[in-house]
Amino acid sequence: MIIKTVAYPRAALIGNPSDGYNGKTIAFVFRNYSAEVRLYETPELELLPAKRDNNVFADLDALTSDVELYGYYGGIRLLKAAVKKFNEYCHRHGLKLEKKNFTMRYSSTIPNRLGLAGSSAIITAAMRAMCEFYHIRLAPAILANIVLSTERDELGIPAGLQDRVAQAYNIPVYMDFDASYLNEHGIGRYEAIEIPDGLNLYVAYRTDLAEGSEVLHSRLREEYEARVPHVVAAMREWAELTEQVRACLGSREFDRIPALLDRNFDLRCEVCANAVSEKNRRMVELARSVGASAKFTGSGGAIIGTYEDEKMFRRLADVLRNERIDVIKPEIVTSGEIR
Repeated sequence: MIIKTVAYPRAALIGNPSDGYNGKTIAFVFRNYSAEVRLYETPELELLPAKRDNNVFADLDALTSDVELYGYYGGIRLLKAAVKKFNEYCHRHGLKLEKKNFTMRYSSTIPNRLGLAGSSAIITAAMRAMCEFYHIRLAPAILANIVLSTERDELGIPAGLQDRVAQAYNIPVYMDFDASYLNEHGIGRYEAIEIPDGLNLYVAYRTDLAEGSEVLHSRLREEYEARVPHVVAAMREWAELTEQVRACLGSREFDRIPALLDRNFDLRCEVCANAVSEKNRRMVELARSVGASAKFTGSGGAIIGTYEDEKMFRRLADVLRNERIDVIKPEIVTSGEIR
């Protein structure tokens, strides 16, 4: 029997990057793209490479293009770290695993290294596959914690809980990462939230840009832990923006949301100016030039925003396409399905 599991890309609607700094966010996953893992029983444990693990190239330019697209590390390290963390978690919590091995392979259509949580999607799908294979049940909040530990502790990837929570719950989630609550419970406050169809959302991403989140988070972490006043104030404001968007969604006051999304990005530029590249700024500026709102979905490379009507969406798509930026309407996952 072949087990197939999936996980979807994440878009932060509001509040990021405060999720790693005891802030508040709202995020969702969307099914336009996905990471898929296939797992089946075999005599030995084997992890199979995918396209992003390629080490044979036609020429120098092909290698250079591959590095620009995927970075220096492929997906096998994600699978290895996921297997290790899964095994350690089960042993630590007395969850007995059957003595059997598997072969695991992955694939992903999620645009890579563009702030859409593609790496955590692969790890989440791998965790789901192993849970099914070994008949282990993990609550979504616990799954999110294990995925975060896999990335942060095993692989040294700077990250917060937001992406993993959205991918683990598979529904739009309001998240409160209050420090005292986290310390006491080991998880944040997570609540399902509705993102009504009447809110016209788009997601856009550059096809000529790939960059990790390391530059943003390394400096931000240092300044936050040093309690630099303007950084602490920014985290507080991002949390307040999240609360305001949450209220607007509940009251269907969609006309108030664009300015709040714009402020989320503008505040990032004030606090993390050196971590916002020229191409990323340009993407936001282009979207706003047609009247759409715009902010990062994550740490850069992709944006999310609102548009008024189909006419504006067509203008948005035309303007962005001229600079190698793809635009989609996200198909938000709302039912929590994982298969």
